[in-house]
Amino acid sequence: QRAENGDFNWIIPNKFIAFSGPHSRSKIENGYPHHAPEAYFPYFKQHKVTTIIRLNKKLYDAKRFTDAGFEHFDLFFADGSTPSDTIVKTFLNICENAEGVIAVHCKAGLGRTGTLIACYIMKHYRMTAAETIAWIRINRPGSVIGPQQHFLMDKQAELWTEGDIFRAKLKRNHKIAVTRILSGVDDISINNTRNRRTIQKDIELYSDDDETNCLTQGDKLPFAFEFFFHLYLPLQSLFRWLLAMLVSTLCSIVIWWIVCGSLLPSLLFCLDGLRT
Repeated sequence: QRAENGDFNWIIPNKFIAFSGPHSRSKIENGYPHHAPEAYFPYFKQHKVTTIIRLNKKLYDAKRFTDAGFEHFDLFFADGSTPSDTIVKTFLNICENAEGVIAVHCKAGLGRTGTLIACYIMKHYRMTAAETIAWIRINRPGSVIGPQQHFLMDKQAELWTEGDIFRAKLKRNHKIAVTRILSGVDDISINNTRNRRTIQKDIELYSDDDETNCLTQGDKLPFAFEFFFHLYLPLQSLFRWLLAMLVSTLCSIVIWWIVCGSLLPSLLFCLDGLRT
């Protein structure tokens, strides 16, 4: 999950990859690397990724993915917010019909990305919201933030019911491949005009400036991780070194005390060692 290598993580093996949103060109911004779509092609093709789902505003042309043989879908909702029912159902429908691995991204690939993947996990694996959030955070730290946690808690019962119906339909039809069956709750066509209007309405509530010209949650989280790895970890190493020196000094005092039967020679020895 090193950012210079693409900043992506497997959430479900052979099913979901969560990754930071590509940019129109590869660049380093404020010390954090951003990658063009082409940077992901070799790994995605090697690991049978067939579908890309974008949840943030357009920072690259989707045609760059489709021309390379990937399916590409846009399901925008605002950074740090929760998805509408239409977006959740459309996302689940896409994922249940995808033939290969699905790569999902928003701006940082944490909040919105983790929230929608969590919906799939709760529906198809019947995990609780808390278990799902914990699992996703183990695989991609920082995922699912603020109100998104409460959203998943509220959504749990509904998604469990949908999953039960889905599996019942699967059993009735004697199907094996889960990815080839539509949801048993609401059969939503991805190309349905009404759904497109609803999603478009959600998009129009926000201007392009919301995510391109201001510092959003998707910008702040990568910088927080960079701070952690570049400042906190070196300080932690220094603390460990000082602790080791202290333990070593105390051990020397005890040994000299035992050997000499007096504390003064051991103190003088330790002070002499520290001075040198």
